[in-house]
Amino acid sequence: MKKILFLAIFVCSLSALHAQVMKSLTPEEKRVIVDRGTEAPFSGKYYDHHEKGVYLCRQCGAPLYRSNDKFDSGCGWPSFDDEIPGAVKRRPDPDGRRTEIVCARCGGHLGHVFAGEGFTRKNVRHCVNSVSLEFSPADTVREATTGQTETAIFAGGCFWGVEYMMERLPGVLSVEAGYIGGRKENPTYEEVCSHTTGHAEAVRIVFDPTKVSYETLARLFFEIHDPTQLNRQGPDIGDQYRSEVFYTTPEQKTIAEKLIAQLRAKGYRVVTRVSAASTFWPAEEYHQNYYERKGSMPYCHAYTKRF
Repeated sequence: MKKILFLAIFVCSLSALHAQVMKSLTPEEKRVIVDRGTEAPFSGKYYDHHEKGVYLCRQCGAPLYRSNDKFDSGCGWPSFDDEIPGAVKRRPDPDGRRTEIVCARCGGHLGHVFAGEGFTRKNVRHCVNSVSLEFSPADTVREATTGQTETAIFAGGCFWGVEYMMERLPGVLSVEAGYIGGRKENPTYEEVCSHTTGHAEAVRIVFDPTKVSYETLARLFFEIHDPTQLNRQGPDIGDQYRSEVFYTTPEQKTIAEKLIAQLRAKGYRVVTRVSAASTFWPAEEYHQNYYERKGSMPYCHAYTKRF
């Protein structure tokens, strides 16, 4: 009961903080950011803008793009060929043809993303409304927004629950549900569930290492799922629900193996795999922020102190 009460208070505090960082919008900003509109081409203040710094979300202030990734595509809107890791989410546009991009933190509409146009070597163009952005000059940008982020990937049963538990840790910038460790490119949920692709349900976490360490994330991972269960987690059974750490640096591998050794020394029969990260495929939009959207709690993930 105490744990549930603490979690409820913590969630309420996060909600209050979220409300505080959301900024008031003008009618035109609301039309674009909330109602998913588009500003007129060549009209935005950041279309022909070349100052060094970081572009932020107008609605919540989250860092989205670096000036080094901005280029002139001639389209009439600010163009970027890369985003700050974990800052931007992609989802199908209602028109059924394009891919919409939104702020990963608040969901505010940014514009659309296009691939294969050949403008830069990265071959990607984020076409963004100036109205959706604010700019922070290089000399005022915090170090953590100019590249000092790290990525962690964990698989521990249904990704809904792992996402819910991980995104509440201070220092975590974004958590995305997806698939990793399989043989097929861009798998669907149905294909992963068919046990023919070899993928695990996993979460990709972008975090600020100046505020939270990888070891703290990994410890929490081992304490919100049961690392002794093979190819299952609670009522969910199948290889997609396996326990696996996908490391993105040699240091992460060392930490994961150290924690597993500690747990085994305590008597836990840990079956968690430790593997080099391969391509992470984001899951369908309806899997993202599942419990937050449903207003419910995880059914197969809960905190259990093990260290």
